[in-house]
Amino acid sequence: MEELSLNQTIVVHGVASTASVALATAFTYPLDTIKVLSQVGSSAGKELNAAQALMRVLSWSGNAGLFNGFGWLALGRTFGLGARFGVYEILTAFYKDGREDNYLFASEALLAGVVAGAIETIISSPFELIKLRMQVTSASYVPSSNFTLEKGARTPLIARLLNGCYPDKRSLNQYVGLISTLTTKNTKMTSALLENPWTMMGSGKPPAVWNVKRPSDIISLEGWSTLWRGLRSGIVRDSVFGGIFFSTWQFLHQAMLDWKAAGMNPPPRLNEEVGPLSTLSVSLAAGFSASVAAAASHGFDTTRSRSQCTVLPKYVSVERRLMKWKRPGNKFERITGIHPSDRNVLFRGIGLRMARSGLASFMIVGSYLFVADHLASSLT
Repeated sequence: MEELSLNQTIVVHGVASTASVALATAFTYPLDTIKVLSQVGSSAGKELNAAQALMRVLSWSGNAGLFNGFGWLALGRTFGLGARFGVYEILTAFYKDGREDNYLFASEALLAGVVAGAIETIISSPFELIKLRMQVTSASYVPSSNFTLEKGARTPLIARLLNGCYPDKRSLNQYVGLISTLTTKNTKMTSALLENPWTMMGSGKPPAVWNVKRPSDIISLEGWSTLWRGLRSGIVRDSVFGGIFFSTWQFLHQAMLDWKAAGMNPPPRLNEEVGPLSTLSVSLAAGFSASVAAAASHGFDTTRSRSQCTVLPKYVSVERRLMKWKRPGNKFERITGIHPSDRNVLFRGIGLRMARSGLASFMIVGSYLFVADHLASSLT
């Protein structure tokens, strides 16, 4: 019976957590889409505000474009949040071990949150990259001329690296005309130029994001390591977010317990004697903590989003490694992954991210406690 009760408890908490994450992600996903477009579509002196981003999505993709890539984010957040809270609970269990009052200091919650955030980044990074590129595609104009060539007209490299994508015939013909001035002794150079990843689309530019959004295309053109692009800024972002979120939440939780205990007679000796807090108060504390954490870590979120939106063929990555390419920027920027060109756009969309993180955390915690309580009561 004890084993059956344990299994039922695990199932109840698993169902409650999955349902709460899915609900909160779906409800706040349009905010995330607009936030991402504001980050990647802005440049120094030229800002893409929320209204402009919303109109672009509705113009090119309709209402469905606001939820483009939702499945990838929901899957990534399920694994990522599970890792974040799981690692946090394991680490805090060591801190509280042997303490009679089961007390946790805010500084200990901060350290545990930093580690939990770093683990979350490693797990959720591939899902986040695919999600972001699909969001950008929903607000991008995809020229129909890119798909007018027959399959036989594609070069072998294009067919292998960008399956299902066809170059612009007019631009490609112009490019071929330019390199046709090479002498006949340079036939190998001519074919090599035609198959260069930066020119194989016929425009002299790297392939557009909407052509490299599927996992198979990303891996074939950019390599497996691209799934973890922006890992430096991602680790810093989620470490800062996790540390501030859990430490602030722990501080508010203890303050609410102390406030509740102040009116009890006799005064409780342990936190367990105070009793559980209301679902609403715990949810509000989680939402406020997430908003503060989002504001503190937003600069690194912008850097990560902009780096994931850049198409970088693996041939260029290999060339950078062989030439020992040095990251631009000062020491802090190199360590955290911030590009110097992003200095003036680091806080684009900060209000949207604060609103999305606060609302999502409020819904996740509130719906989780609500569903878990009702499922547990129905099983007893």
